Amino acid sequence: MTKSATTLWICALLLACIFSVYGQVWAHDFINYDDPVYVTDNPQVRGGLTWTGVSWAFTSFYGANWFPVTWLSHMLDCQLFGVSSGWHHLINVFIHALATLCLFGFLQRTTGARWRSAFVAFVFALHPLHVESVAWIAERKDVLSALFWFLTLWAYAAYVARPSRVRYVLTLFTFCVGLMAKPMLVTLPLALLALDYWPLNRGFLWLEKIPFFTASIVSSVVTYIAHKQGGAVASAQLVPLATRIENALVSYVAYVSKTFWPTHLAVFYPYPTSSLLVPSVLAGIFMIVASMLAVLWRRQRPYVAVGWFWYVVTLLPVIGFIQTGEQARADRYTYIPMVGLTMALVWGIAESLQSWRRLRVAIASAVAACCIVLTWVQVQYWKDSFSLYQHAIAVVPDNYIARFNLASALAEQGREGEAIEQLRETVRIRPEYVAARAELGQLLVKQGQVDEGVRELQTAVKMRPDDADAHFRLGSVYGSLGRGAAAEQQFAETARLQPDNADAHYNLGLALAEQNKLPQAVDEFNEAVRLKPDDAEAHFNLGIALVQLGQMNQASAQFSEALRLRPNFPQAKEALERAMSLQRPATQ
Repeated sequence: MTKSATTLWICALLLACIFSVYGQVWAHDFINYDDPVYVTDNPQVRGGLTWTGVSWAFTSFYGANWFPVTWLSHMLDCQLFGVSSGWHHLINVFIHALATLCLFGFLQRTTGARWRSAFVAFVFALHPLHVESVAWIAERKDVLSALFWFLTLWAYAAYVARPSRVRYVLTLFTFCVGLMAKPMLVTLPLALLALDYWPLNRGFLWLEKIPFFTASIVSSVVTYIAHKQGGAVASAQLVPLATRIENALVSYVAYVSKTFWPTHLAVFYPYPTSSLLVPSVLAGIFMIVASMLAVLWRRQRPYVAVGWFWYVVTLLPVIGFIQTGEQARADRYTYIPMVGLTMALVWGIAESLQSWRRLRVAIASAVAACCIVLTWVQVQYWKDSFSLYQHAIAVVPDNYIARFNLASALAEQGREGEAIEQLRETVRIRPEYVAARAELGQLLVKQGQVDEGVRELQTAVKMRPDDADAHFRLGSVYGSLGRGAAAEQQFAETARLQPDNADAHYNLGLALAEQNKLPQAVDEFNEAVRLKPDDAEAHFNLGIALVQLGQMNQASAQFSEALRLRPNFPQAKEALERAMSLQRPATQ
């Protein structure tokens, strides 16, 4: 068999393994953790590819992020498939498969070691730690960034082989597009320098990397601003610097451990409540020893130094020195970094067992079989919100995020008693978790425990006055209790904190209308329909307020729009007929 034919067979085998294991996601649902923000509850994304949506993708810091390429990818999915979770999942798998082939192609081209390159690509494709990046629709940014990472490496290899301005610009362009998919690529220029050392054997060529470093700096600044404006950056009071450093050291070693023993994986790992001082000291010693060995072996085994420092450096943006979110670590953060570890291990084992071919094949086969089985099982946990969070709680019983999200899923199915149990446990584990208190309060009121529910909501608002969701939930409860003025105050605060929140403006309009503050109510309803043009209820209530102000023509237009959006809307039809009948005497 020719070399090219062998390469094609390897690519076909990689694709077959990926789609055989990950094909089960076709039957998986969206989950209620970030998927609503990225797709299901995002009107810009659900609207598909439009000029307005494209402009929004490039100018918005929505969700405390700036990654326009990822937004455009989600929009294209909605344009082609609507909100069909199976297709969204399969596109993730498809992009992951392309990234795998690009990784294999780059390694084979630059090292000439076909089977070692294939095995590194296989581990990337089917390691259980990577399930989170592939089986989670909200992690489209992960698979996209990996694809552009490896495309950049491929373009760079072509530039090194035959330098030209066109190839250089193409490499830089691919890198910049990747930054706009996820800023995880900010460390890629350092990875290029490492690859110059091995396998490209070029020495350290800093000057040609200056445009790449410049793009990384710009992306880092924009990302920090987006995180800061979105409230995603944890304060030093919430997570002290010493704790972050301790957790970072422990996480570095934990990721290495999970690479070798990928069990008890969870969608969220909370910060431990016990001291990390001793584990972090031991982890620090491990990191120093490993780094020293990598440096000492750099001449005899350059792949060890490149692989190890690839791992260390590419984890820096997500290791927690700048804490975003509440997680101590996350499986998805190993998506790119693990490639470095795998390269070092595969090349090291292959050279150490160079004369033991059967043993090498046996080890590779055993690892491949374990990866396939463990990944198949791990993918199943991502079937829906219930299986995902129940598994996470089984792995980490004090997993307050998993309990909170499980409670939300239970509440959506009307299982409010079970949801309240999970929320009480969440608040016990994490008393300052405002989102859990707010949802607990709203559910308690719904169950008739009004006084306790209102107290929980008021506590949530006092704990975090800038939490728009807590204000919104408290406003909803006040509205249901007939306390219009109190509801107005809470919805007004929500709209102030989140000016683009259409539901806040709509509910504020309702509260104002109930108090007969009709001009102000019309203003809020107008803002609601501007932000959410497909909301039939908002158009209808705007029409009702306009009727009360005697503006029949405008009211008729709103009722007509409500009927266009929802043809089976008898109240809107009746209101339109009444408004038109009231216009007739004036036109005769």
